[in-house]
Parts: sequence; structure tokens; C-alpha cells
Amino acid sequence: MARFFTSDHHFGHGGARGLFGRPFGSVAEMDAAMVARWNQTVGPDDELWHLGDFAVRQSAARIGELLAALAGTKHLITGNNDGPATTAMAGWASVQSYAELEVDGSWLVLFHYPLRTWNRMGRGALNLHGHSHGRLAPLPRQVDVGVDCWDFRPVTLDQIRAHLRRRARSRAS
Repeated sequence: MARFFTSDHHFGHGGARGLFGRPFGSVAEMDAAMVARWNQTVGPDDELWHLGDFAVRQSAARIGELLAALAGTKHLITGNNDGPATTAMAGWASVQSYAELEVDGSWLVLFHYPLRTWNRMGRGALNLHGHSHGRLAPLPRQVDVGVDCWDFRPVTLDQIRAHLRRRARSRAS
């Protein structure tokens, strides 16, 4: 089993194409591409933590269809666009506003919003978040896992660690 992190799909949200500069010709094309990239990345036995804003103004039926089409065991950390139609879906293994996990020796603080400070920050904990769509300068050990930052695909902790190493090298130069 692999573990993945992602955020801010905004399934069904026509405004996302313009607001976030998404390279899709239509909402249907955007949604289909994100489902395909998710399923190319995540396997049926994998675990995925979605850090909010799964879908925007979609019916419960449409949200259920999306969840059923997406691979893996899915956990939701709620975002500002995740209303009752999203949070009540049976397709989530868990729904919460915040979580802390230890994964492969790293402490992770999962929240939809980027934090200014977080638990165990001084002991190397990472803050994984969404919401900002790659538009916010991160603090050290803070990573936006939103789809707009990662080619519309979920990412692993190893990919996040490699990203942090590249970011640290570029700051040092």
C-alpha cells in the first residue's frame, strides 16, 4: 500500500479553469483528466488523503459518481468548498477538518489551509495543505499538495521530500 496526498480538485467548478489557469478546454475535460491522472497514480489498495475542496456546487449524485470512479481508500480533510453533499458521502473512509500522521518517520500535519505555525514544527514536522493553488510562498517544511502544483496528480511523501530538497538547494544558491 502506498499513501498519497492531494487537494483542490474543484471537480465541476467552471471558474477553476480561469481562476487557477488550468489548461483544459472545458469543465468536462478538466474533470476527466483529473480522474484519469488520479487513477494512473493511485492503485485500488492505496490510501489517499484529500486536503479539501474536492468538488464545487455539485449534486450528491455527481460527488458519489466521482468518488466511486477514483481509486484507493480516500480520507477527506475538509476545505472551505466541502459542504454536506461532499462530507456525507459514504465513499470517504474518514472525514475531519485536521489530522496528524506519522508516515515513514515524518510527522505530518494535514490541514486545508496553510498554517503559520503547527504542532511539532520545531521538531521537523511537515505541514501539507491546499487552498492556495500554488500562489503562496511556503514556509520551510510546508508544501501545497494541491493539484495545480503537481500536474493534477496526487503525490507521495517521497515526492514531497524531493521537492523540499530542491527548494532548499535553490534557496541556498
